[in-house]
Amino acid sequence: MTIAVSSTGKTLDSQMDLRFGRAACFVFVDADTLAFEALDNAALAASGGAGISAAQAVADRGASVVITGNVGPNAMSVLTAAGIAIVRGEAITVRENVARYLAGSLTTIDQTVPPHSGMGGGGRGR
Repeated sequence: MTIAVSSTGKTLDSQMDLRFGRAACFVFVDADTLAFEALDNAALAASGGAGISAAQAVADRGASVVITGNVGPNAMSVLTAAGIAIVRGEAITVRENVARYLAGSLTTIDQTVPPHSGMGGGGRGR
């Protein structure tokens, strides 16, 4: 199983990014071996559609689970349609979030944040 974690950096010891669509990158972790690879988030600076683009990139890489802080409605739709579980992580490292997920201590995200929240607009748009 591959777990994608929104991240501020490219290693297991990077902090999880609480944003999904505007995360700096995604770290893809093999749940069995903890082997990982990082992918820069090409949607980071997009003027719109960041959540959709980020979700498609995660789906294209074969993730079964996403660990993040918040996810918008468009990204949630894409991830859900791809059969990817969405889990709320904590403001700790990628490694610690994966360990907590594997131990069953993280919860599923079933509500989204308002659109454009990752842009600092709090859903009000810009």
